[in-house]
Amino acid sequence: MQVSSSPVSSPWFRVSFGSKSRYNQRFQSESCSTSSTATVTASYYNSPCINVLFSRAAPVRCRINTTSTATATAATSLSFLVNQRNAFTAVVRSPIAIGGGGGGRKVIKKRRVFTVSAVFERFTERAIKAIMFSQKEAKSLGSDLVYTQHLLLGLIAEEDRSTDGFLASGITVEKARDAVRSIWQRIGSARDDARDAGEKGGSASHVPFSISAKRVFEAAVEYSRSLGHKFVAPEHIAVALVKVDDGSASRVLYRLGANGGQLAAVAFSRLQKEIAKDGREPNADSKGLHDKSMARKRYDAGSSAATTKEPDAISQFCADLTARASEGLIDPVIGRDTEVQRIVQILCRKTKCNPILLGEPGVGKTALAEGLAIRIAKADVSPFLLTKRVMSLDVALLMAGAKERGDSHSFDCNAGDIILFIDEVHTLVQSGTSGKGNKGSGLDISNLLKPALARGQLQEVATLLGVGLATCPNLQCIASTTVDEYRLHFEKDKALARRFQPVWVDEPIEDDAVKILMGLREKYESHHKCIYTEDAIKAAVQLSARYIVDRYLPDKAIDLIDEAGSRAHIEAFKKRKEQETCVLSKDPADYWQEIKDVQSMHEMESKLKYYGASSIDDSNELILDSYLASEANENEPVIVGPEEVALVASLWSGIPVQQLTADQRTLLLDLENQLRKRVIGQEEAVTAISKAVKRSRVGLKDPDRPIAAMLFCGPTGVGKTELAKSLAACYFGSEAAMIRLDMSEYMERHTVSKLIGSPPGYVGYGEGGILTEAIRRKPFTLVLLDEIEKAHPDIFNILLQLLEDGQLTDSQGRRVSFKNALVVMTSNIGSSAISKGRHNSIGFLIQDDKKASYSGLKSMVMEELRNYFRPELLNRIDEVVVFQPLEKSQLLEILNLLLQDIKKRVMLLGIDLKVSEAVKDLVCQEGYNPTYGARPLKRAITSIIEDPLSEAFLVGQFKQGDTVLIDLDANGKPFVTNQLDKIINISDASHP
Repeated sequence: MQVSSSPVSSPWFRVSFGSKSRYNQRFQSESCSTSSTATVTASYYNSPCINVLFSRAAPVRCRINTTSTATATAATSLSFLVNQRNAFTAVVRSPIAIGGGGGGRKVIKKRRVFTVSAVFERFTERAIKAIMFSQKEAKSLGSDLVYTQHLLLGLIAEEDRSTDGFLASGITVEKARDAVRSIWQRIGSARDDARDAGEKGGSASHVPFSISAKRVFEAAVEYSRSLGHKFVAPEHIAVALVKVDDGSASRVLYRLGANGGQLAAVAFSRLQKEIAKDGREPNADSKGLHDKSMARKRYDAGSSAATTKEPDAISQFCADLTARASEGLIDPVIGRDTEVQRIVQILCRKTKCNPILLGEPGVGKTALAEGLAIRIAKADVSPFLLTKRVMSLDVALLMAGAKERGDSHSFDCNAGDIILFIDEVHTLVQSGTSGKGNKGSGLDISNLLKPALARGQLQEVATLLGVGLATCPNLQCIASTTVDEYRLHFEKDKALARRFQPVWVDEPIEDDAVKILMGLREKYESHHKCIYTEDAIKAAVQLSARYIVDRYLPDKAIDLIDEAGSRAHIEAFKKRKEQETCVLSKDPADYWQEIKDVQSMHEMESKLKYYGASSIDDSNELILDSYLASEANENEPVIVGPEEVALVASLWSGIPVQQLTADQRTLLLDLENQLRKRVIGQEEAVTAISKAVKRSRVGLKDPDRPIAAMLFCGPTGVGKTELAKSLAACYFGSEAAMIRLDMSEYMERHTVSKLIGSPPGYVGYGEGGILTEAIRRKPFTLVLLDEIEKAHPDIFNILLQLLEDGQLTDSQGRRVSFKNALVVMTSNIGSSAISKGRHNSIGFLIQDDKKASYSGLKSMVMEELRNYFRPELLNRIDEVVVFQPLEKSQLLEILNLLLQDIKKRVMLLGIDLKVSEAVKDLVCQEGYNPTYGARPLKRAITSIIEDPLSEAFLVGQFKQGDTVLIDLDANGKPFVTNQLDKIINISDASHP
């Protein structure tokens, strides 16, 4: 054995073999230099132990086989007492030795005092050998640190001589090494560089240890103490590796098809057998502790293969978030440092250390638990939580796994100190109640949880929904639920609520949501093979906050960019397929140019090979550039910008939020003309409503109010309802897009509930209101409240909130947004004032100054409105539009519009219709009534045109392709004639 004292501030050291060895020699160093060395061989002296002594205060013993020759230096035996970076192989690099110092330095961990030299003496010869193997594996794999996967390789290599593999699992070191390489192959180049550097200088013993590896050593010592053992064997390290693994070793075991809990059970069985061979009884306390904490099924101590095949409940019903975080499978958590720190503080409490996360769906409650797992994986938490694992419980799977009440599943609590995360805990709290009549009974799982939660442990919960929860002394709980469910299930049960410490998770503001999406952008870009621009991220947050009102940030913004990336990727794929289809559908003659290009490429390749780059002319360079450009375009990722995000937002909400296209601009600019074609004689009303729509579409309207709130006043039959129908058809797509409520149906006080839903305890509760449900399904629409003055006054109180804040709250507490709806109310109030104004002096003003005339009419109508409606309602209406009575000259235009509808119906029969001017004059003369507007005109059309036409059809003289003409005879009566046949006498047709 070669020994050197150079790194240690000791002028001498001693090497001895065994306590009764015949050979003891004192070596004198020269001021801590490396020149004083000695070489000895353990086999020569036949001693099972070598003692290396540096000064009187720093004894360290190293056990090796007597048949082997070992090489050690002071730097690898005692340097941990001087510097943490240089340690004896892998042993003393555990957290026990953190801090360095002299031989008597003590380190406190979990209120226990450890002496470094005493801890070192606990490691057996096999344990040291396994640790040395792990350093060797780390170096060969090119790692600059020893991680838990390397410790696993070292343990497997130490037992590689066994025929049944590592811990009777059949795993060999070659298989494990291949698994490690396949998992971490993405950093293969870095490994090669590190391996080359390691071969040039340095030894495997100088490879330092990671924080996770140090945790394993500390846990191994603690586990040995808990079992009452005086040594630390590879089996202790194996159990500790399963217990405090950061996810790397478990990933290797999963790849190899092994179960960590079963391996730990085999290791414990071997330790018990080893003690029994020495003639000692197993420690009763340690056996009981293991039975309570080990994650395994029933084991037969006399048979190494007698293991059950059923997996433990932790692996069956839970997902290890800490392991997923170590593997980089969890999205980063951004902007939630305050909430995560609050969770850590609660978990470190002595009692009632159970946080419950409260917030609306989608604000990031589950992400907080994942953020805690990420911090634990990075060792960025309090030492109290370093060895914890965050396990997410699948409640649905847990309940499905219980065949009947009393069916037991044992939780693997020894696999590590567990923090059990129960998402949507309200589904678990009331799940044990056998019926509605047993609410709050002893069968409720919440009654079982109360005493355990109060003490910060769940070991007293013997059954959980009939699914057994075995003794788990280190189990803590994090719950999450919505505010409504917390109010429903927890606040009513004060005894249960006080066991949890609420952590309120608010919806992030838009700026914070942008930061969250920027942090997640890379993962979604990798998934969709696209690139999100910064403007797209901002647009996703802004559009989702404005138009998707029934969900919360950041969830809705994340879903928006996710679907936008998916859509962009699919569209790019379709475009490539279309290009390929176009190529396949080309005429063969069109391929000649492409064939020439390929030939040119081959010629250029030959010139490059034999004559160099100077032989390429400009034409060939152009061909090469175009070819490379086409190849680059095929491999370029898709760019997702604000337009793609806006398009997805429009598909979700039904609201046109994307930028205006040329066709949409034309539609808006021509909207007034389109409305004038259907609404005759109401220029002011058409202009007012068109301006409101244009303001909304270009984004200038108040985002917290409806598109517009208008009140149409005027006599009956002048086009108030028709204008609303026309706008729905021209801008919102069709007349069916309009929500029309006849307010004469809401004249009673109790009918208010029909709009927003019945209150609790009344018939119809839970079905929703007519108005609120219609807006929730179609937020971009026109709401027509026809004849508003007929509604009960309590209806007006509902309208106050709608018109001011652009939202209503239904009977179930859900907020419904009217911010993308156009609200139009019609009323006949002011009809008498308009009629009087036409017959008095105002009638002359209509001829002279139309603007002054309209202002005078409007002031008179407003006076009547003030006498009927309360000021707070009128003050919330954007504009009151007064409809003027129809002039006789305007009836002809209205008649032509109505005749177009009749002509369309007749043409469905294959027959054309023509009406003479004489008939039109007759209809206008009989249909004109200033008091009733255009409705008498419809009755005149029915009697003069539709009735004779229907009788002529019954005669059967018309066939497809004929043209029907309606005209007046010499007596001024209408008759129907076929322009190709004789005149049909209506009286003769009715009396054959």
